[in-house]
Amino acid sequence: MLYRKLARPFFFRLDPELAHEAVIKSLAITSASPVVAKILKKVITALEGSVPLSPRCVAGIDFPNPVGLAAGMDKNGVALLAWEALGFGFVEIGTITAHAQPGNPKPRLFRFPEEEALINRLGFNNEGATAVAHRLTKTKEQGRWPHIPVGINIGKSRVTPIHEAAKDYLLSFQQLHGLGDYYVLNVSSPNTPGLRDLQAKEALASIVKTVRDWEGTPQKPLFIKVAPDLAEEDLIAIVALAEEEKLSGLIATNTTLDHSILSKEKDQAGGLSGIPLGARSLHALHLIRKQTSLPVIACGGIHDKASAHERFQAGANLVQIYTSLIYHGPAVIRKICASLDRCDS
Repeated sequence: MLYRKLARPFFFRLDPELAHEAVIKSLAITSASPVVAKILKKVITALEGSVPLSPRCVAGIDFPNPVGLAAGMDKNGVALLAWEALGFGFVEIGTITAHAQPGNPKPRLFRFPEEEALINRLGFNNEGATAVAHRLTKTKEQGRWPHIPVGINIGKSRVTPIHEAAKDYLLSFQQLHGLGDYYVLNVSSPNTPGLRDLQAKEALASIVKTVRDWEGTPQKPLFIKVAPDLAEEDLIAIVALAEEEKLSGLIATNTTLDHSILSKEKDQAGGLSGIPLGARSLHALHLIRKQTSLPVIACGGIHDKASAHERFQAGANLVQIYTSLIYHGPAVIRKICASLDRCDS
């Protein structure tokens, strides 16, 4: 309630990306001190209530609750303790690329409050795998690592040709290996030219095999993040590949290029997230669950207890939010967790 009455009106007066940067910088400062992070947790708990525990084990990882922060919010892993303090059951950082890159030209992030949606064409702006690995290593060494699982989302560098994508993903994976609890191959962002072509079975198999052959055993949990715009036969092929390669699961889904549901500015370039994405994302989840028993993390259009419950009923093991955090604040985590019952477990 406090977020919607005070914080959101303030941030929504700012340019969307400027507001995002201000929040991340503030949370990074909080995460620099475990003491300050604990204070933040106490303040949030006093204002919003505690997050009900709903532990579950997915891909061999223990999650205190099934609501995670989706990739894209904390691209460089600067605010890990703060996400735990806000109540998340896990956090996924990134997308991180082998080479540092500035992303696409600004403006590149747009709000649609009437639909509780965002369009972004950020383009994997991040500090690069080497810099992020150094930060994460330092964070662990200084005792500032959270008590929730941390996933690392990896994408292709813009400067890398498509035919060298497997090597590029491997370079990031090598730099970041051993730092995350699980890893995600992001081949579904619409904002890097040609990236979604890597969802073709042969191209994706090359990336997976390259990473797994280097890693050997034991292997860290590895997920694939898929697009909501895939043809059904292509999505089925990816699921089959995930089973063949014994991957840990899938994340369904990334943002959509279908802007037809928006009431205005339908031609704005970029990936659409938020409530309008919900139906497409849920359809992909249903299709995946018909094909496999592998774990699925549902992402896209989850904004309240009803939409989260719908995902769990459709077979999701965990859920992730991003856009709903911007529109509703940390209260949405509590509302989802408080609504969980035995049928969701």
